Amino acid sequence: MDDETLNSRLASGAAWSELCDTLKLAGHVIRRESTPDSPLDQAEGYRYLARLTRAALENFLEHSDPLAPVLHRPVHETVKMGADNPDNHYQFASISGEHEYRIRGRRNSIHYLGFGTYAGDWGGGGRKAQTGYIEGQDLALQPDDTFEITLSCRRREGNWLPMEPDSASLIVRQTYLDRAREAPAELTIERLSGAGGPTPFSPEWLERGLKSAGMMVGGCAAIFTNWAEGFSRRVNELPEFTEQSSFAAYADPNICYYHGYWRLAEDEALVIDLRPPECDYWNFQLNNHWMESLDYRYFDVAINKHQAEVRPDGRVRLVVAHRDPGTANWLSTAGHAHGTMCLRWIRAAEHPTPETAVVCLADLPRHP
Repeated sequence: MDDETLNSRLASGAAWSELCDTLKLAGHVIRRESTPDSPLDQAEGYRYLARLTRAALENFLEHSDPLAPVLHRPVHETVKMGADNPDNHYQFASISGEHEYRIRGRRNSIHYLGFGTYAGDWGGGGRKAQTGYIEGQDLALQPDDTFEITLSCRRREGNWLPMEPDSASLIVRQTYLDRAREAPAELTIERLSGAGGPTPFSPEWLERGLKSAGMMVGGCAAIFTNWAEGFSRRVNELPEFTEQSSFAAYADPNICYYHGYWRLAEDEALVIDLRPPECDYWNFQLNNHWMESLDYRYFDVAINKHQAEVRPDGRVRLVVAHRDPGTANWLSTAGHAHGTMCLRWIRAAEHPTPETAVVCLADLPRHP
């Protein structure tokens, strides 16, 4: 788009109007005939769009310059998407395969630390794929627990995170086992190649940023709502997730996912029996219909390998119910009648399918 066209669109407010139109269209996802129509579901749906908008504007207007990358947190306690893990400290940065970068850090005591580079991003078209990955346990650390990682298309000595010419995003996942005792890694990123400073802000930057933000909101809302509707066809089951859509490319390659849809009456409980395999980490969580984790700040809606009570035979029984049944490993529905759910293993030796059953709360003590 030439400067004259950009300036004309700026003067007319066209870019802003188109963002507003895109957000308005995203609202249709909340009003589908197939989506729940309870006041709580609808309110959470519109809050979800508002949260996505906040994250998208932060990502594509404030932190989208690959010449001056910043590790920031667009997903956290009040911005959620795609069954976000309550145990995760997510960090993102914009990068470019045209440049090389360096991450400096101190490992600290966080249980799991993974770095991935990806082609594409939530706000655009084109190829979406993982282009490189390195895990914390594979890092060469200095005696003082510090490390450096080089991000580049060409192999480098030492800790190297591969990129490809179309790499555009860095995603860091830091996963707690015990949030009260573990300290997350301290990380910074800098560009190594090329001269000059950050890209100056301009009408072109605004145009591109608003367009990408709108695409992210619409894209995330549509894909995860489609997933939830698919999961709802097998209520109260937890099958292994093998979805190969383009957005699945942003997953961690060491994680195996099980996604499902739960629905319970007031006097019912969902019993999930599993024998966790040998793995670095596992967790189970409850989400709302829009695949946002329920509010883990105030409710016990998730449980992990460290927290779960394990039976002598190595099995774990999780109980989902609207009120505390007085059993171990209870997960609260936090006032919801239904929603999605997710189980994940990291670096699992095998991938056993959990067993699920819906029972009356009164019959729970006698359930085999």
